[in-house]
Amino acid sequence: MTPSVTSYVQRLTVDGRALYAKTSLCGVSLVSLLRGACGDFETVRARQAAYLVTPDSITAREAVQLRTLAGPARLGTVALAGHARGVLFTEPVAGRTLTDLIEAEPGRTRELLGLVVRDVAEGLAREGVAEAVEGAPIRERGIAGTFVRKFNGLSGGLYLRQTGHGEVLDTVVTRLRRARRIPAAPAGTVVFGDLKPEHATFPEEHGRPVYLDPGLMRGSAVADTAKLVSRMVLGMVARRPAAAGVVLGGIDSFVRASARRLPAQERAAWLRELVVLVLMDTLNILSTYVTAPADLPLPVHASAVRGCAREVVNLLDRATAALTALEDGASVWRLYLTYVRKAVAE
Repeated sequence: MTPSVTSYVQRLTVDGRALYAKTSLCGVSLVSLLRGACGDFETVRARQAAYLVTPDSITAREAVQLRTLAGPARLGTVALAGHARGVLFTEPVAGRTLTDLIEAEPGRTRELLGLVVRDVAEGLAREGVAEAVEGAPIRERGIAGTFVRKFNGLSGGLYLRQTGHGEVLDTVVTRLRRARRIPAAPAGTVVFGDLKPEHATFPEEHGRPVYLDPGLMRGSAVADTAKLVSRMVLGMVARRPAAAGVVLGGIDSFVRASARRLPAQERAAWLRELVVLVLMDTLNILSTYVTAPADLPLPVHASAVRGCAREVVNLLDRATAALTALEDGASVWRLYLTYVRKAVAE
């Protein structure tokens, strides 16, 4: 069984068929559960028994979304084998992830990021997708919604203190609240919601990707790009690859090219919104990793990020200060990349 901060996934064989089985505990992260967010053990058991059979569980909605990706969106996705009592069964997908391909060929970073973002955007804009998502959105995986849920009110302050970097991160949260200017998404805009580099797999290196773990919802059109950038950067800060400079150059080129496709009067606002969402997502996942109990087995990438928490906190502090000082989105993006390079080198 492979633990993560949000669910358990296990590879198994059913009647000779290789499958992955995925579940969720009360619809919250394991870190929140173990911190007591859902009550004591007996309360959790009772809540989980009810959650496993609810038609609104995350895995039930994910089953609907996988059908949507394969159906009206006409995107490559994992084959859904079934869903029963809160457990989602899918078939394995062979191939290399977006992360793997970029690590192997850093010079293709702009090309690969562009391919994934365009492929997803085109698929999710197709007829019938918005209607299907309306009945089963997974808003829990949205960047801004997660930020508000985590850092709201008194409980948010208590949570920040548990990170070990509470004083700095409290300032970061305040700056992000002030900088948040996320417009309402136009009607019909659907985003993948959880477009991490490891959620795009290439069965054929130069073919179309296959997507897993969707979090489809209505949202800001820049949200998918923001999550990709955030997680790519976190990976580089944690692993410090030799080709980090090449990859960062590719990310910069991809983002600038994306901005240039917009009307001139929208570019600066798009870039500023991108940076705000990138920083929100970075804080969201960092806080989850560093507050995880010491004996909770984490994925390798999560442990690596937790190991360089100070560098990530410094990046958040510097970049949110730039948001406070500057209005121009292009300038904010350039400074963000400057601070990323410092974090990778620290």
